Amino acid sequence: MEDAIYKTLPSAEAKELNIQVLVMEFLGDDAVLLSCPQGPKESEAFVSAFLKRCLPGLREEVIQERLNRKAVILEHSIKQKKKQKRKRRKGLSAKEKRQLRLFEIKPEQQRYDLFLPLHNLWKQYIRDLCNGLRADTQPQMIQTKLLKADLHGAFVTVKKSKCPTYVGLSGIILQETKHIFKIITKDDKLKAVPKCNTVFSVEVDGFISYIYGSRFQLRSSERSAKKFKMKGSIDL
Repeated sequence: MEDAIYKTLPSAEAKELNIQVLVMEFLGDDAVLLSCPQGPKESEAFVSAFLKRCLPGLREEVIQERLNRKAVILEHSIKQKKKQKRKRRKGLSAKEKRQLRLFEIKPEQQRYDLFLPLHNLWKQYIRDLCNGLRADTQPQMIQTKLLKADLHGAFVTVKKSKCPTYVGLSGIILQETKHIFKIITKDDKLKAVPKCNTVFSVEVDGFISYIYGSRFQLRSSERSAKKFKMKGSIDL
């Protein structure tokens, strides 16, 4: 308060507004002594003149519009950052992919021999993943790797199922979703086998592992990051 700066309105303006009472306005570290009018008309005129002095960058119409709609902040206001519109990704959505039938295998392409190179590539992928499948390789290590491995191209056989028609069905996995395996059989038939209530076997270089489909209901991308827990016994 020692460094207070006392200012008054110009005499002509003060006389016009019928100013009689003095008030203190604090602007930062300064204190400005202003005059306050009496009566509703004088008060309205005083507020208008006061805002012109405090907000010199705004037009009178803008000030009046703000007074009619909301409170006016006399201190320095922080400019709000404009929200940037999220750019739409260039890729297709899941709905668009379904409409375009991108993942449907055409009937003329449903041939077992066409996917044998994929199966051979998958076997080499598993060998590299397990650092070579040797006779002294522990089966538990192979099973752990298979839990998180990509199974597209694997040759699987249905060992158990609550639906007897699936038992004994075997083929190369072409597509994997959360709930089903799509496999191509040796007689060139595309079959969709549900994971639920089904046990599959996978054979690689003499090592046989079993997949309990009910515990395997995940997308392949999600399965790679999931931590599987050991269970003593697993039902269909």
